[in-house]
Amino acid sequence: MPAPLARRLAAEALGTGLLVATVVGSGIMATQLTRDVALQLLGNTVPTGAILVVLITILGPVSGAHFNPAVSLIFALRRELAAADLLPYIVAQCLGGIAGTAVAHLMFGLAPLEIGTTARAGAGLWFAEGVATFTLVLAILGTLRARPEAVPMVVGLTITAAYWFTASTSFANPAVTLARGFTTSFAGIALHHVPLFVLMQGLGALAGLAVAGYVFRARAD
Repeated sequence: MPAPLARRLAAEALGTGLLVATVVGSGIMATQLTRDVALQLLGNTVPTGAILVVLITILGPVSGAHFNPAVSLIFALRRELAAADLLPYIVAQCLGGIAGTAVAHLMFGLAPLEIGTTARAGAGLWFAEGVATFTLVLAILGTLRARPEAVPMVVGLTITAAYWFTASTSFANPAVTLARGFTTSFAGIALHHVPLFVLMQGLGALAGLAVAGYVFRARAD
């Protein structure tokens, strides 16, 4: 039997919050330790991939460990998440993510929330967000078909790789993108640039669902 909705929402909020706290906190720490931007990105990448493995492993049995509205949308379209649960999942993820930003800020002596100012705009970055989310959804659905127990590791590795091969450093998550709109740190994004990132993430997720449906169905046939 699935866990009660309230417990699943708590798991989604907790997981998204800890994910964002890791993204923002490791970004702040990286900029305090080095001025080398490549090393800063590396210091942001490794903790993010690692915490995803941990969070999906421990919270997956409770809520599915989506931590991502785009992923929740895909599972709702696949009828693996009740349509009535989609909006509550998204709200829990967004609120948890914003709380994660506040936690990271407080750990480093900053104001809980700051309106993001880092410009992240342009056709290349928007396209990159579509590619990143497409890749994430394809990886999740493919792994669920081939080796479900490997999902935590595959998701962690996918995001780790996408940090470096996408021009946008792979936000690939509307809730995380929104939460990163409330920090001026290394991981931040100007709040008014969030909507186009989210739009491209949604389109990338839908493209991932369509391609996965064709490729993996053909494999089964």
